[in-house]
Amino acid sequence: MNKTNVEISNLPKYCNEALILAVLARGDRHGYQLAIEIEEMSDGLFKFNHGTLYPILHKLEKENLIKGLWEKSDTQRKRKYYSITRKGKNYFYQQKAELEHFLSTFIGIIGEKKK
Repeated sequence: MNKTNVEISNLPKYCNEALILAVLARGDRHGYQLAIEIEEMSDGLFKFNHGTLYPILHKLEKENLIKGLWEKSDTQRKRKYYSITRKGKNYFYQQKAELEHFLSTFIGIIGEKKK
């Protein structure tokens, strides 16, 4: 496998993007809903605060990996709903493969080898 973007120095950024894109690959969400679902799915291991989540969403939107659309919610309050683009899905599947390779290699090094 070629050298990937999954390096120790950018692992948190890469993981955060992968978590967001994975949830959006399952369907459209607004920002707060994304944060709650990721936290619930990880039993609280992964948490996003506004200062972390929204800059990532804006970056992904600027790179055309996701698309945001303002809509009124049930309470008539406007919320920005995000959906993953085709480019975003392709990027996510590449990220997923790179993370799987990275984690497999990592576990191979730190894990106990069975004889």
